[in-house]
Amino acid sequence: MIPGPTPVPEKVLQAMSQHPIGHRSGEFQSIVERTNAQLKWLHQTNNEVLVITGSGTAAMEAGIINTLSQGDKIICGDNGKFGERWVKVAKAYGLDVITIKSEWGQPLDTNEFKSQLEEDKNKTIKAVIITHSETSTGVINDLETISKLVKAHGEAIMIADCVTSLGACNVPMDKWGIDVIASGSQKGYMMPPGLSFVAMSERAWTRYEKSNIAKYYLDLGPYKTTAKKNSNPFTPAVNLYFALEQSLSMMQSEGLESIFKRHSKHSAAAQSGMKAMGLKLFAAENHGSPAITSVEPENIDAELLRKEIKKRFNILLAGGQDHLKGKVFRIGHLGFVSDRDLLTAISAIESTLQSLGLLTTEMGQGFIAASKVLNE
Repeated sequence: MIPGPTPVPEKVLQAMSQHPIGHRSGEFQSIVERTNAQLKWLHQTNNEVLVITGSGTAAMEAGIINTLSQGDKIICGDNGKFGERWVKVAKAYGLDVITIKSEWGQPLDTNEFKSQLEEDKNKTIKAVIITHSETSTGVINDLETISKLVKAHGEAIMIADCVTSLGACNVPMDKWGIDVIASGSQKGYMMPPGLSFVAMSERAWTRYEKSNIAKYYLDLGPYKTTAKKNSNPFTPAVNLYFALEQSLSMMQSEGLESIFKRHSKHSAAAQSGMKAMGLKLFAAENHGSPAITSVEPENIDAELLRKEIKKRFNILLAGGQDHLKGKVFRIGHLGFVSDRDLLTAISAIESTLQSLGLLTTEMGQGFIAASKVLNE
């Protein structure tokens, strides 16, 4: 029950266990053709979605270095571990970064983006980068509103880390006017780690032609060229493509609306369950991510609680990162997660708190509250 790698369906594991085939073979090209179409469906875009053998960080780095040039001024939202990472990546490539920060647990303030963009009369800002679902804190940022502000600016492009939001909530790329979306296979895709995905708008490709940042493996031009031929510029993770086709087929069978509804309900159930057993949510009210619930138990060592739950029930919850270590624990509920999984995790948390003498409410209240949400 961590936010990645997430549980993998048996059908996906079985698909991945096949013997590898030649990545230049017609058989493999047929798989690439099918998955290319499926990826467009998931991203709700008419543009190509490029596949890189690498992590979500590779996808984000590719999105940044293929659309910008050294010295470009950008805005980067920072309200968690991953927003902080994109600031570091941008600075490593010589970009001039304006950082808009919010406290961990709080959403990015859209008014700050509005002010910065509207004050830029000379159109010197070339991009805005944000993390949609901040995995480290369980906060969902308002990507739709920020993307509209970027579009109104006219010059800047919108680059979004959707690693834990894509496949968990609605991210209509073309409708919202997002220029770059990055994601990774080990989250909502219901797969093991190893593949990352970059979707680029036509505006982003126009920027690619002007970009002067050095790149080779992450140069998206060759990926775009070979994608049109149902191929890849380098040796891809062939068996992960087998898994990708199976997982995306499962997602298409469920349907986007059903997927989003399921994640929303699991998020609401997890939050209700935690509150009912007297635990405080870390993410600001009404800004919890549909992919992960972050909990800040008062006067309780979150690491001790995590260890006891793992020991007693063999359920792994995520811990806090950096200064939040020992202060929060995180429940991942994205991808291949069912009502049963969520109720089991909530019951394990409640039972462990009781065993440690730390449960401040009547036993079963968390389970009851979560069940009510799931049964609505």
